[in-house]
Amino acid sequence: MGKFVRVAAKSDIADRSAISVEIGDSKIALFNLGGRIYAIDDTCPHNGGPLCEGRIDGDEVTCPWHGSRFNIKTGVVTAPPAVEGVARYNVRVSGDDVEVEV
Repeated sequence: MGKFVRVAAKSDIADRSAISVEIGDSKIALFNLGGRIYAIDDTCPHNGGPLCEGRIDGDEVTCPWHGSRFNIKTGVVTAPPAVEGVARYNVRVSGDDVEVEV
């Protein structure tokens, strides 16, 4: 079991948008879907595109570089060219603090 680290303020992540945060050497994308915050790796495994800059459609994000799609809640790849998903992180929100388990 990891530890939770404060990474952002919930108020900094508008609904249906994302931001990127760094924890150590990891880049993590935080998504706000209807007031719930989700965290997945920010780097597309296909060619390194920044998922936080992708288009959000429902609970999926499309990589802005080559169009791979990932489920924001699970990290599972849902459309190529990527063939593998990205890591998903546990998130907890306390007041305005967003914490990610690492």
